[in-house]
Amino acid sequence: MISACSPPTEQVAATPPSETPIVATSPTPECHFTVGFDAWEPYQYIDVGEQVTGLDIELIKAVLDHMQCGVTFKAGQWVSLLGDLKNGQVDVLLGSSKTAAREEYAYFSQAYRTEEFSLYVRKEDTNLLAINSIASFIDDKHKIGVVADYYYGPEVSMLRDGSATAEAFVAALMGEVNVARLLDHNIDGFLEDSFVGASMLRRKALADLIVPQGITTQTGDAHIMFSKQSVSADVVDNFNQALEVVMTGGQYQQILERYRQ
Repeated sequence: MISACSPPTEQVAATPPSETPIVATSPTPECHFTVGFDAWEPYQYIDVGEQVTGLDIELIKAVLDHMQCGVTFKAGQWVSLLGDLKNGQVDVLLGSSKTAAREEYAYFSQAYRTEEFSLYVRKEDTNLLAINSIASFIDDKHKIGVVADYYYGPEVSMLRDGSATAEAFVAALMGEVNVARLLDHNIDGFLEDSFVGASMLRRKALADLIVPQGITTQTGDAHIMFSKQSVSADVVDNFNQALEVVMTGGQYQQILERYRQ
């Protein structure tokens, strides 16, 4: 349970998804959050120095520093991290879309950025570039890779839930599986956050093989999600106040600029 804050001893470490949660070294601050993250560059990932970093990671570290709270990071896959949040083993998840189903077990911060997903296809499939909607892409019998339990906006949700269109979506545990499936011709496209997709293609030198098709879908605002099992509504209110300070005081803009380069 998160309690009143005292000066932190910051723990910035990560465990592989298959391992148990990190145990923070003592002394542990009274105000301490376990933050789950799904490797999703440039928002959240482990760099070459084995440090947890990324746009979202830098933001929450700045906010928790303002609150004088400590932090431990736990790496995992999104589906399992959602389960951990539900039962209170993880206090916080980043870059989350607010949905009615999630509000049953989680609180949400104020919005801190908006999200847009792009459809990516093989560069050789020039015939797919003229298609102008996800529905039309599916109508032409093309399959789309998605990540299980990711929210891609109302249009995609409706199609994924539709009895006639659900089979057009192939779920994976992580976005990079969709890259492999696309190159293996097991799917015809995949949906990925526009910043994440660009970073992934650049990092893997795949720009000559995979390109944005041109279709985008808006998912709305991104929030930070808190477990109702381990975090009180009052603490979320305090977090929002600190988030507002970071967002309006120029610190968040500095973080954004580093990841736009």
